Amino acid sequence: MNKFTFVLSLMLAVNTFSLAGKSIDYVNPFIGTTNFGTTNPGAVLPNGLMSVSPFNVMGSDLNVYDKDSRWWSTPYEYHNKFFTGYSHVNLSGVGCPDLGSLLLMATSGNLETDYRLYGSEYTGETASPGYYSNILSKYDIRTEVTATTRSSIARFTFPEGRGNILMNLGEGLTNESGAMVRKVSETEIEGVKLLGTFCYNPQAVFPIYFVMRVDRKPSESGYWKKQRKMTGVEAQWSPDNGRYKIYGNYHKEMAGDDIGYFMSFDLDEGEAVQVQIGVSFVSTENARLNLETEQDGFNFEKVRADAEDVWEKELSKITVTGGTEKQKTVFYTALYHTLIHPNILNDVNGEYPMMECGKIGKTESGHNRYTVFSLWDTYRNLHQLMTLIYPEKQTDMLRSMVDIYREWGWMPKWELYGRETFTMEGDPSIPVITDSWLKGLRDFDIETAYEAMLKSATTPGPENKMRPDNDPYMEKGYVPLGMYSKDLSGDNSVSHALEYYIADYALSLLAADLGNDSDAELFRKRSMGYRNYYCKEYGTFRPITSDGNFLEPFDPEQGANFEPVPGFHEGSAWNYTFYVPHDVYGLAELMGGRKAFVKKLQMVFDKGLYDPSNEPDIAYPYLFSYFKGEEWRTQKEVRRLLETYYTTMPDGIPGNDDTGTMSAWAIFSMMGFYPDCPGSPYYTLTAPVFDSIEIDLNPEFYGSGPLKITVSGQKDGDGYISEIRLGGRKTDYRISHDRLVNGKTLDFKLK
Repeated sequence: MNKFTFVLSLMLAVNTFSLAGKSIDYVNPFIGTTNFGTTNPGAVLPNGLMSVSPFNVMGSDLNVYDKDSRWWSTPYEYHNKFFTGYSHVNLSGVGCPDLGSLLLMATSGNLETDYRLYGSEYTGETASPGYYSNILSKYDIRTEVTATTRSSIARFTFPEGRGNILMNLGEGLTNESGAMVRKVSETEIEGVKLLGTFCYNPQAVFPIYFVMRVDRKPSESGYWKKQRKMTGVEAQWSPDNGRYKIYGNYHKEMAGDDIGYFMSFDLDEGEAVQVQIGVSFVSTENARLNLETEQDGFNFEKVRADAEDVWEKELSKITVTGGTEKQKTVFYTALYHTLIHPNILNDVNGEYPMMECGKIGKTESGHNRYTVFSLWDTYRNLHQLMTLIYPEKQTDMLRSMVDIYREWGWMPKWELYGRETFTMEGDPSIPVITDSWLKGLRDFDIETAYEAMLKSATTPGPENKMRPDNDPYMEKGYVPLGMYSKDLSGDNSVSHALEYYIADYALSLLAADLGNDSDAELFRKRSMGYRNYYCKEYGTFRPITSDGNFLEPFDPEQGANFEPVPGFHEGSAWNYTFYVPHDVYGLAELMGGRKAFVKKLQMVFDKGLYDPSNEPDIAYPYLFSYFKGEEWRTQKEVRRLLETYYTTMPDGIPGNDDTGTMSAWAIFSMMGFYPDCPGSPYYTLTAPVFDSIEIDLNPEFYGSGPLKITVSGQKDGDGYISEIRLGGRKTDYRISHDRLVNGKTLDFKLK
């Protein structure tokens, strides 16, 4: 193939993939890479520690691409086209910048170490599960990356002449710029980079250790470091005016801010250099062990093929037929996104950094330690999806959460690589653990988990890391204004309390199941405290001041589009007022009965007061189905939301994917059932979008045989459910998890 034909074929492959029938062929990793979806198209394995993403959020003009000025929280944005390397270990779908470091770049010609100068525009990008590639326009270099669970391999195909490999340890999404790097041999370096301060928590920092190898000896190599420039009589450091100094005749280690390492090669036309990177959050020795265990020599094609095989195995747990090609792409891409976080933390030898204590732990044989518990998001649906489709993974996630409690005395809220970031509110581990336990996942220490739940639910506020405003909550049944969030997001009293009510309701269910009747009654009563916030004047929840009165003045629509507003976090009163999934009938009674409830809820959708891009109102569409005769509204709204906000375009996720939460909503909704009350082992049904769905249930958890869902009758247009049969018998619109997995067949008839 001549060079012109080769480049043309790559350009035609941009954003395309073969629809050959495999599940992976329906995954489009570019979905969610703009419109603040904050996913990226990089290479990663299911729940893999290593991920490799193209990094394009830092450009030659810092005012355009600076992550802080534009609040970039992803290494990649679809419309940006200034490539400064591949970042290693990234977050997917989050709303705050962190990680996204160890920037690996290839250039040709004279060596340049300032990313604003060596960065390049690119064309011909293509991506599929476990693989990404592009062509750097400035250098005519083809770049490719793929990954194993804990390591990566890149392949750079160069033009004739001098080719350079750069490891930039200063730039990235993290707010930390410090690092250390050491030359091990002519073809290997090792080092450590400081990461952290997620959502600008200044103490939540942690190190990542790495080993990097190339497959040939360079003709030249060395370090670089950004120099401080003194300006004016006060000798202030001016970061934008600093220059980079090359240390080509230095052979020990280098540490500091904004450092890097380069290797240069003399190459023939079309010659490739392969670069391997192993990472660990324990030590450089473990990073090397991870690399050597998971890759046998330099074999890019084998690593890529193995990655595709692993993805196909995981994605094919669900098989869908019927529907459109676009719907299949939305579905399998969503499933792909739910399998990125939480991700494995431990090394191949089982070692991992213990929670908030600086010690090293070790997993039991056959189990993994997980990290990136974005629980304010994922407790609503992602862990329910894991419990159903991947119960073996969810079991290890539960065990990880209990071990986190053992290690630092509290369950996680928003844990990141052994540090608690305290992002968002609530006590979200409680509904996750309760939900899984009541659905039959039992291979973890429930007694220790229950001890942890009681601790966070009953410890006084000043000593309570999960519920710092627990004193007024326990005493009054609500949280008044004047209690500020630990994540520095403001005074979010109503949001805090609503999360506690859900957690306490879940805790009451678990207590009852464990035979702790007095605890069950206590927490059930607590969960009804939401009534304190209901204001008949506005028909919404309304913040309460420290003297017990409703806040004045008050606008229930204030707070939309993430506008700061007293009492509510990332939303308006309308985004939170129906957020009582554990007592829908009680809330309806407060609102004046069934008709008033349904009318008001429908108004939220009709007037655009529903926010599809964030979690507080994510289950709203399913609340109609609690009332006989109104189930069609759920079907109508779910269908409309799927068609409007979930597409095959780069903006095809309505907002931050939040480590798979928005994608999990789409998966459940497209299959025809949704877990609308976290902690309660029930699903509310709606019309699936496919003719049939087959879920390969794990027989160790759910017995032999798959779960089969079928749809008959009118499937296009406005077809509504006329009959549902579970296991051959008629059922209503709300079914238990136990009935679902044991019934084995769920048949919908549409009219």
